[in-house]
Amino acid sequence: MNSRKVLLFILIIVSYSSYAQKCSCEDNFYWLKKTFEENDAGFQYVIDEKGLDEYKNYNSTFVKKVKKIKDLDDCKKVLSDWLLFFRSGHLSLSVNQENIKKTATKVDTEVGQSWEKVEIKEDELKNNLLRVVQPSFEGIWESGAYTIGVVKRNDEYIGYILNSAGTKWKQYQVKFKVKENLDKTYNAVYYMGDYSIQKFNDVQLIGNNLLKIGFISLKRIFPNNLEDNPLINDYIESLTTQKPYLKEISKQTILLRIPSFIYSNKKMIDSILVANNSLILSRENLIIDIRNNGGGSDASFQKIIPYLYTNPIRTVGVEFLSTVQNNKRMEDFMADPDWSEGDKEWARKGLEKLNANIGKYVNLEENTVEEYKLDRVYDNPKNVAVIINKNNGSTAEEFLLTAKQSKKVKLFGTTTEGVLDISNMYFIDSPCKDLKLGYSLSKSLRIPDMQIDRKGIQPDYYIDKTIPDYDWIKFTENILIK
Repeated sequence: MNSRKVLLFILIIVSYSSYAQKCSCEDNFYWLKKTFEENDAGFQYVIDEKGLDEYKNYNSTFVKKVKKIKDLDDCKKVLSDWLLFFRSGHLSLSVNQENIKKTATKVDTEVGQSWEKVEIKEDELKNNLLRVVQPSFEGIWESGAYTIGVVKRNDEYIGYILNSAGTKWKQYQVKFKVKENLDKTYNAVYYMGDYSIQKFNDVQLIGNNLLKIGFISLKRIFPNNLEDNPLINDYIESLTTQKPYLKEISKQTILLRIPSFIYSNKKMIDSILVANNSLILSRENLIIDIRNNGGGSDASFQKIIPYLYTNPIRTVGVEFLSTVQNNKRMEDFMADPDWSEGDKEWARKGLEKLNANIGKYVNLEENTVEEYKLDRVYDNPKNVAVIINKNNGSTAEEFLLTAKQSKKVKLFGTTTEGVLDISNMYFIDSPCKDLKLGYSLSKSLRIPDMQIDRKGIQPDYYIDKTIPDYDWIKFTENILIK
């Protein structure tokens, strides 16, 4: 599993008035289709499942669509839809970043001039907010690089930029709009970093200081005198940080929060475990909260395994589809100055084996299944709970397959996303360099007997919707203690 799960749609605001001179959308479609059919490790698996006739009918619809498209951005969206026939994760299609750079300045200028604005200065907004009696969406909020003011106009709450250092966004531009429905629920239109539109029907104020718009979390910074109970404060912390942390939540229980397994977090995860080793081993319960963790690198969770371990852990390997194009990745590895000589030797041997088996699936390891054994089983923690949700995928799911083999471990929450079986992404440019395709090189040897894609991993303890998100950790601890 390489990196965090890859979003299928990478939306770009650049809209080309006329298509590239050399490539039509039809040209790009036939390139995408041929490239994917010949090189993606999951292509044949899906065809075997759905049938060749269904695939042919699917293609005939898109052949008609692409003939009419003259705009590159529109073409990218249609071709992204075509990819959905195969899976939702571990593939992507985007407008090539090099092309974007050529027009970025012009587009940013045009957007800055024409974008809707709310020109209320921060001091004026703060004075107005002091007159608001009941905590609501109105306020000043932080989300990543954005500081956003929210005001109410008629039946809408409008969020606008107060500060956005390091982004394309300009002060006072409208960032989102939230509208109340007749049934007291809310819908939102949110403009992403590239000015593309995302629509959400899941908008809620959690406590007084956390605004959730779909998967986007905003933390209130003004008014700053609105208190929440400790459970909600902890939940806000868990959602708004991208760094792992560990804390003692009771005399019996330690909480380890890991928002991502990206490789850059590995050093922090390992350091936290080393610094708190004695504390972890002195408590009966360990809760590992990985909600919204979309994956990363398997190396990032290796130091956690000793705390879970009770018996040998078996890991089923993957096989790589060998093609002339796919095998270039090994050549890239061998030329990478950051790779050690040992790693380059592994790549050299792998390339030799792949080149000897063009057109076949190849296992680069000696065994189909590797067995992981440790010399010691710790007395504590006696119980390990891993909290999961629908946004867990890729490496996060690989961690769960490893962890749940332990007698100590139970999973709490909801079913994961299910994007693991087809993995190890590789990226190539289209012939005209206007699109970039990301597809997968490997297929898990677990399938079809233990398929994760489109199914996900189910929890041992389902946490239903009557239990608010901020209460999941307390709910889990109560079960461990009882």
